[in-house]
Amino acid sequence: MWASPCEPPLDNCSTVPIHCNGGGAMFHDIDARSPIPLYVQIAERIRLAIATGTLGSAAPLPSVRQLAAELRVNPATITQAYRDLEAQGFVEIRHGAGTFVRELAPGRRARERSQQASALVRKLVADARRSGVSLAELHRALEAELGVKTP
Repeated sequence: MWASPCEPPLDNCSTVPIHCNGGGAMFHDIDARSPIPLYVQIAERIRLAIATGTLGSAAPLPSVRQLAAELRVNPATITQAYRDLEAQGFVEIRHGAGTFVRELAPGRRARERSQQASALVRKLVADARRSGVSLAELHRALEAELGVKTP
């Protein structure tokens, strides 16, 4: 699932260029210019993958060095993300063996998905407002994307 770096760095690009072999797709929107620290953004993407089951129980995460190289960030950034995930009970760090996804209770998985959905909506609304998109336009775009129409 995790790919080695296969694209050169993109200058003047706020999004980390990780798209090779499907490995870095979960990190496609990491934004170096965001006020949200990189380690928080990385941890959020991993947490979402765990909550949705994309990363299953006992799945190994890439090594700190490997993921740091893929994302072109300092290894300390990945270490902090992994430590936060461990403190929150999402992963287990086994020194010398790696970092592995912990089993989540079904209720916790559902709560995490709900929290992630809320966070995604907040980000979408904030991005739309910054871009000058009205809430009515955003609502229409969401309806079109979802293929639904509200009365």
